Amino acid sequence: MESQNPRTNPQNTPTTALAPAPGETGNNGPSPAEIRQRAFEIHIERGGIHGCDLDDWLQAEHELKAKYNKNRDPGTKKK
Repeated sequence: MESQNPRTNPQNTPTTALAPAPGETGNNGPSPAEIRQRAFEIHIERGGIHGCDLDDWLQAEHELKAKYNKNRDPGTKKK
């Protein structure tokens, strides 16, 4: 069995949260956390099939950006 370098082993790599990019939080658009949550929901809805993470992320991002743009539309009145 080939030994693995603990520095490059993905299991030993700590995960870090990405800081939201400027203009991508609050009322301007979905935060990475919101996209991550929706992508996970899509993953579960798909049956938990692995290998579609990028597709799930892009679909979630598209859905949430459309939702934010709809809510920001000047023709839409908030109560």
